[in-house]
Amino acid sequence: MKKILMMVLPFVLLTACVDSLDDWNIDQKRAPVGTAPAGTLFTNALKGLTDILITPSVNSNNYRMFVQYWATTTYLDEPRYNMTARTYSQNFWNAVYRDVLADLKEAKRLITADPVTYPAGPVTNNRLAIIEIMEVYAWSVLVNTFGDVPYRQALDIENLLPEYDDDETVIYPDIISRLDKALGMLTPSANSFGTADVFYSGSVPKWIKFGNSLKLKIGMLLADSKIEVARTMVEQAASNLANLIQSNEENAGFPYITSSGNNNPVSANTVSPYTTREDFVVTSTIVDVMNDLDDPRREQYFTKVGANFVGGKYGFSNEYADFSHPGPAITDPEAEGILMEYAEVEFLLAEAVERGFNVPGTAEEHYENAIKASIAFWNPEADADAYLSQPEVAYATAATDWKEKIGTQRWIALFNRGWESWVQWRRLDQPVLLPPAGDGINTALKIPVRMIFPVSEQTLNGTQWETAAGKMTGGDSPDAKLFWDIF
Repeated sequence: MKKILMMVLPFVLLTACVDSLDDWNIDQKRAPVGTAPAGTLFTNALKGLTDILITPSVNSNNYRMFVQYWATTTYLDEPRYNMTARTYSQNFWNAVYRDVLADLKEAKRLITADPVTYPAGPVTNNRLAIIEIMEVYAWSVLVNTFGDVPYRQALDIENLLPEYDDDETVIYPDIISRLDKALGMLTPSANSFGTADVFYSGSVPKWIKFGNSLKLKIGMLLADSKIEVARTMVEQAASNLANLIQSNEENAGFPYITSSGNNNPVSANTVSPYTTREDFVVTSTIVDVMNDLDDPRREQYFTKVGANFVGGKYGFSNEYADFSHPGPAITDPEAEGILMEYAEVEFLLAEAVERGFNVPGTAEEHYENAIKASIAFWNPEADADAYLSQPEVAYATAATDWKEKIGTQRWIALFNRGWESWVQWRRLDQPVLLPPAGDGINTALKIPVRMIFPVSEQTLNGTQWETAAGKMTGGDSPDAKLFWDIF
């Protein structure tokens, strides 16, 4: 696992005197409006997006429970899909809109408005293109979570009641166009954000790989609903595999550190000294599958109970001491927060081959590469050979069809990326996951396939919310499938 050194340099404001009481009314921890450098805003956006996608906080992100990785010891609202007991829908929405997208927009504005600091040329173009790629990523997160969202009128301080745009006909075509334009602006030989780029230290060739990998992912997301659009995107992105992420060293990961506030959000919710709470265990759903396959990643994913890995019951209360918890590699405060990785790229390529898209290599080769990459991220690479030799894992003999093979192994590999796993699970419906069942549970309970809109939208932007909700079968419901989720 790669380690990146991140240094935080505090800014200290010294004042000799003040002319009025207003001079005292300054938050010394924040740069005055309009003065933050574009690079600082870009770094903050990378952290904000990684934080919200990685955190297991029940107040912001419950996707690890949707895909049945984690169970709870006390609270049952989240694993039973109660979306109104807490404001996690609103907190997720705010994190992406108010923090990530707003920072990226302001970074772009600062660059374009200051030709002295950011003179025209390939370096400035690279910066703008990289911001655009991250904006596309952030917008795809919103759309793949909620469906229709405010887009064209969003982030406008003069318009507090923005209209919702159609995800299928407006937002997706536009972000695809924006991504292609951004990729065309990149000059590999020129610099970009330098150390402000905590993913790639300003390496434009690696951002080209990231952008093409994002294009591959978006294309595959459309494979069931818009096959020709998907085919074009995938074949363009994968025409040369060297243009995609090709190793774990090229993963896009945020380099968390041990200091509180900059530590990995998983540690903030699971281990001392960041918390004393004991809220989570891992589920028997994932533990049993990995036990059956003698999966070497268990040592990193889970703690042991005695000599065994033991999963708790999904959707029910579990005694913390009786079951395995997220493992030390997962709860490490310095564990990278991954937004794009080699293993997921290879799983997407395996699927693309199976769908008949013209990409290099065979489905089996890409499937094996994906599993090897995932295992090598956590374990010695040699562990992958024994794992792949099992009939239950080997591509020629595992499962009944390619969707089950790829879907199950991708689900295992994405254990520490709950939101991403939820997106991919909705596409392939593999592995087969069932909602909790038993005493006291509604028999009509379903695993959510979208997040409901925040309550704040109902109360503050009610007319536009009502229009958006009215377009969906069943209204603003967690059971309303998004346009690309057609099976």
